Amino acid sequence: MSETTTELPVVVIGAGPAGLAAAAHLLERGITPLVLEAGLHAGAAVREWSHVRLFSRWGEVVDPAAEKLLAPTGWTKPAEDTYPTGGDWAERYLQPLADILGERVRFGARVTGVSRTGRDRIVDADRETQPFVVHVEHTNGREERVFARAVIDASGTWSTPSPAGASGLAALGEKAAADRIAYRVPDLKDPAVRARYAGKRTAVIGSGASAFTTLAYLADLAKTDDGAGTKALWILRRGISGSTFGGGDADQLPARGALGLAAKGAVDAGYADAATGFRTDAIERDADGRLVLVGEDGRRLDPVDEVIVLTGLRPDLTFLDELRLGLDERLQAPVALAPLIDPNQHSCGTVYPHGVNELSHPEKDVYLVGMKSYGRAPTFLAMTGYEQVRSIAAHLAGDQEAAERVELTLPETGVCGGAGLFDEPAAAEETGGGCCATPATLTIGAPASSGGC
Repeated sequence: MSETTTELPVVVIGAGPAGLAAAAHLLERGITPLVLEAGLHAGAAVREWSHVRLFSRWGEVVDPAAEKLLAPTGWTKPAEDTYPTGGDWAERYLQPLADILGERVRFGARVTGVSRTGRDRIVDADRETQPFVVHVEHTNGREERVFARAVIDASGTWSTPSPAGASGLAALGEKAAADRIAYRVPDLKDPAVRARYAGKRTAVIGSGASAFTTLAYLADLAKTDDGAGTKALWILRRGISGSTFGGGDADQLPARGALGLAAKGAVDAGYADAATGFRTDAIERDADGRLVLVGEDGRRLDPVDEVIVLTGLRPDLTFLDELRLGLDERLQAPVALAPLIDPNQHSCGTVYPHGVNELSHPEKDVYLVGMKSYGRAPTFLAMTGYEQVRSIAAHLAGDQEAAERVELTLPETGVCGGAGLFDEPAAAEETGGGCCATPATLTIGAPASSGGC
């Protein structure tokens, strides 16, 4: 890479938790970041679930380099042992951080393509010496090309939820029934949303934290005067086992364990019925306009008024199509990272610590970080993303020793022998075995020194 190229900024796609942390770490290393955010505010995706409380504490969702940037401004870190909502996280941390970064963050700037200057993905000649060219569309319709020495994609997966169909494709009739289907945890404090579900029968498809939260919310609604008669039908692609509800009291993130216990309480109290071993193939309307879920085995469930699909998220890779990415064929995660997070093998919330080595691609100096780095795998934690971008910033600064010295201890789920925490990745449904042990702290590229999954 030429001296001229190294003077270019590092483009960071997305002004969410991982993207803004990446900018903070780059600045700390003397590297100029340029954050491009499609939304109009920091944490645009986080704000869409502003009503949901995180199961991580404030002390676990503030990046150390970001905190150093914020401290001189008089910013006060919230009490470390309290739990923020998505709205709290965005307003009290992400937006102040973006404000400090100032002109280094551009809002209303949607990235529509990334390539090497003058080189499509086919061309080999002098490829690595060419800067990246990033195509951007602004909300006012203006188009722009931005040149970069490296690209860090922290755009997440929020915009591409997985469908109801068990095959990974939309169920037959799913698009036609879009007016009755949601793909997010409902905000029942919003009067319009509350009216949509109050007194209604709602199918909830999924078995991860989002499904647990939704079952608990609907159960709470059923206990109120205006919500009398509210009922949930919980759709699971496998049976209910000891691990279905997560780690419970054994989870080292207590709030995460409590989610599973709340979902179990909703089922035990009769606020939710469970349809197990049900793989959705079609969604039809009956004569009264209600929705009927049809399984791959031909089963037809009793009609419901609404459906909430919480079957996980997947990465949008379309704007990276001219880059040479090395992605696992199943998870769509970086090849070296995929074995560490594969739900076919892992039934714990812990993964080996990882950094630039696991996140690199055949295309030099392009990285997928944060939720997007996990592809379709679930159970991502903010602190994992912060370690990722710290390692990458060190590498880009030429400090390879620091880049490879990734030390991170993640809390256990307390779940063994099943895949109960996953938002229904199809391949994880029938896994047995798995492990949970003391979370590992190790050096990138080295074998685990202790425990881990």
